[in-house]
Amino acid sequence: MKQPLVKIEDVYKDYLLPKKYLFQKAPVFRALHGINLAIHQGTSFGIVGESGCGKSTLARIVMALDEPTAGTVFFGGQDLFNLSATKLRLLRRNFQMVFQDPYGSLNPRKDILGIVAEPLDTLQETLSYAQKKERVAQMLVEVGLNARDTDKFPHEFSGGQRQRIAIARALITHPSLIVADESVSALDVSVQAQVLNLMMDLQEKYNLTYMFISHDLSVVEYITDRVAVIYMGQIVEQGTTKALFHRPLHPYTQTLLRAVPDVNPLNKKRKNKPIIPLFEKTDASCPFLDRCNRATKICVNTAPELIENEGQFVACFNAN
Repeated sequence: MKQPLVKIEDVYKDYLLPKKYLFQKAPVFRALHGINLAIHQGTSFGIVGESGCGKSTLARIVMALDEPTAGTVFFGGQDLFNLSATKLRLLRRNFQMVFQDPYGSLNPRKDILGIVAEPLDTLQETLSYAQKKERVAQMLVEVGLNARDTDKFPHEFSGGQRQRIAIARALITHPSLIVADESVSALDVSVQAQVLNLMMDLQEKYNLTYMFISHDLSVVEYITDRVAVIYMGQIVEQGTTKALFHRPLHPYTQTLLRAVPDVNPLNKKRKNKPIIPLFEKTDASCPFLDRCNRATKICVNTAPELIENEGQFVACFNAN
């Protein structure tokens, strides 16, 4: 089997708590707890979970913007956090990020030429002004904008157009991996569809790899090949998008899917029933214990590991 483009091995991330929280049992907050993932070239990997579960923390670690407390992240077989600053800087041209807010991620004082060409300047590519402008113009056309837009400023564009500019900036160094952190959540639904179709077209054209982070499950189902579900910093279920959406095994995944609005009035409204905890949660318990209606005594004293179950991976003693 081919070596994955991105391999995440047993990654933990702890943050020191402010002094006002030091009365708690632990002086640190564990944002990620033993994450293991492999993302192959040319595929789209979705990361889903509710707000605060650790999705964006994982994205920042994959981008080498944050360093893990423990664990390793490999990109193309190279350990990102064992590279020298110079080598990491050179490698960065191969992975770029598209942020959530198309208004906040673009510098309003720079023109589009300066914004899109910024990675070229940062990574010290020796291009003349004319070469740089031509390359930016070509990339703007690739994302559905006009080549003459290089002299404009961000305020002259709509939200969807700004996100296209952000995608152009990410693509300007011809990366292998793009990490998209809630990249369409701030856009109108119709504009979301246009941007997602653009991303899929670009993936096919350039053999791009996407790490797609979102809380919108309908978007994830549309664009990804595989999905990992994160709860409280841990992966609780992982598998192909088709299998996970059609036969979710973990109760948390099932809860997320039931929360997705159904626009068909003929379908019965699916409700998440209120959960009455059957057991008291301890440090050794399953992290989902207090929100689970399947919990048994083993869940109180032991946190389940991620194991294979009919082609999917699930961390649950009572998966079905």
